[in-house]
Amino acid sequence: QVQLVESGGGLIEAGGSLRLSCAASGTIDGLRAMGWYRQAPGQQRELVASIVGFGRTDYVDSVKGRFTISRDDTKTVNLRMNSLKPEDTGVYYCAATAYLDDVNHADYWGQGTQVTVSS
Repeated sequence: QVQLVESGGGLIEAGGSLRLSCAASGTIDGLRAMGWYRQAPGQQRELVASIVGFGRTDYVDSVKGRFTISRDDTKTVNLRMNSLKPEDTGVYYCAATAYLDDVNHADYWGQGTQVTVSS
């Protein structure tokens, strides 16, 4: 069984920065693709950033130039969020695949961490 645990959320003023981290535990050698989804109140969950292996990254347009996704090893993923805006508020979920490149077909999900950006 694999568990993803997020950390690093919180309350921050607009213009500030936060760093989210996600670590996997359990019986798995590594994870192929990892990503961060965001769900704002009353809205659908959206994929904010993803990374395949240690290379190819992708971002939703609204966070390009402000957010950076990275990995320390095959079981972790980080999201550095700069110049935060109130519209970045939401619950951020970590997701991962065991073998596929597309994190939209995630095998594992975290419980989520709340990010609140005040204006």
